[in-house]
Amino acid sequence: MLVESDLVVNRIELSRQSAEAVPLHVPPAGVPASAYAPLLLRRPERSAAHRLLQATALRPGLDLLGLVFAVVVALRWPQEPVPFSEGWPLLVFPPLVMVLLLVRGMYERRLRPTILDGVVPIAGSVSVAAMAAVVIESYLVRSQFAPAVTAHLWAVAMVTVGGTRAALLGVQRLARSRGLDGRPTLIVGAGAVGTRLARRLEDQPEYGLTPVGFLDADPLETLDVSGIPVLGSPDDLDWVAQITGAEHVVIAFSSEPDERLVDLVRRCEALGLEVSLVPRLFESLNHRATYEPLGGTPLVGLRTVHPKGWQFAVKHGFDRLGALLLIVLFGPLMAAIAMAVRLSSPGPTIFRQRRVGRDGTVFDLYKFRSMRMPDPAAAGFRPGEGSAPGGVEGADRRTLIGRLLRRTSLDELPQFFNVLRGEMSLIGPRPERPEFVELFETDIRRYGDRHRVKSGLTGWAQVHGLRGQTSLSDRVEWDNYYIEHWSLGLDFKILVLTVLAVLRPAE
Repeated sequence: MLVESDLVVNRIELSRQSAEAVPLHVPPAGVPASAYAPLLLRRPERSAAHRLLQATALRPGLDLLGLVFAVVVALRWPQEPVPFSEGWPLLVFPPLVMVLLLVRGMYERRLRPTILDGVVPIAGSVSVAAMAAVVIESYLVRSQFAPAVTAHLWAVAMVTVGGTRAALLGVQRLARSRGLDGRPTLIVGAGAVGTRLARRLEDQPEYGLTPVGFLDADPLETLDVSGIPVLGSPDDLDWVAQITGAEHVVIAFSSEPDERLVDLVRRCEALGLEVSLVPRLFESLNHRATYEPLGGTPLVGLRTVHPKGWQFAVKHGFDRLGALLLIVLFGPLMAAIAMAVRLSSPGPTIFRQRRVGRDGTVFDLYKFRSMRMPDPAAAGFRPGEGSAPGGVEGADRRTLIGRLLRRTSLDELPQFFNVLRGEMSLIGPRPERPEFVELFETDIRRYGDRHRVKSGLTGWAQVHGLRGQTSLSDRVEWDNYYIEHWSLGLDFKILVLTVLAVLRPAE
């Protein structure tokens, strides 16, 4: 019966045999098998799902099938068929849509695509292509399509392209969550940034990158990422990539000089490995950054949004108008909740708590009371190390109606009045209590940066699951990302994700 070491030796021999058949890099002859046997054990098996989902032609093929189907349906619509002699200009519709999607970057591989990211590009591409087909029909065939034909073409294309892409994303997420579609990834640089990336990729398989090891000649001594070893230095990339089956390399910060890293990127290209780079000053980069060449030297221009500029003034105007409309819309529900809270247990209907907002301004945050009144002799709550406060702190004092309010986030409805008063925004970092702010500003890097903008009812961190007593450093990172990348489009995306989260409540 073979033991694990025997299996390792067998796999090493197979690797050496394949290296003789194909000119691949292997460890130097003097390196003992025990030095790289663990790498073979970490090499993931290629599943059929992985090969299918990574196929370059998968998305274009599905789009083409959906678009051709839309053309056929539009031409042969029941009781409104169009003869081919008049409808042939519709044949330009599928390739034109695909070209527009290509220009919009919809065929590029992304780490964590979402359905919302594709709504505007797909709708725009289908609409422009449909109008172009109508124009071609008018000038070449000199007959006018019935408006219904164009409407059928547009509607069916939106359903087929959007539906197949949504279904593909669902299958991809399911496969990644089960470990069937993760690309083995090497991280160059075992420092603070590299270990943070590795931990996040381990915790969130939906990114589709499975870290198999670090490459660093001088790794961080306090390296602590469970099960992800340092496999060597960047000089060992060739044979480490071969044995681990790596498909992707992430270059984080390391002690290697820039010239060595440039050579490393070229070696990755020669080996067919995809490369991602964590740029220096990454905390100051956003989607507004511009690229311009200065001779042979690239310049990246940094563009930021001023939190007190006109863009945020427009945002705050929409906030107050939206809050007023929501108060009117949810007024009857809020009245019913207030009565239920009043009858559930002794105490005030509205719970008020001091919170810190923009520029350190302290204000009273409103909520429907969801707990029984505390025992005056009870000790104060302190969150665990690295964890944010929130949720149930200490003894569970939630009332029956309070459990329901918290599960559905209905206890937050009174904060519409905070928004109407200008103390908060609909979207932004969640405000914290003054005593915790003082503590976190000394312990958490860049914690105070979140106070550049108004606090929000919901935010980028919350829609990514960082609610209650979750990682404080991760929450700060997401909040500052929101501020640096703010746009009205991002706010709209967060609102949609918040509604979906509320409709899909968790305990």
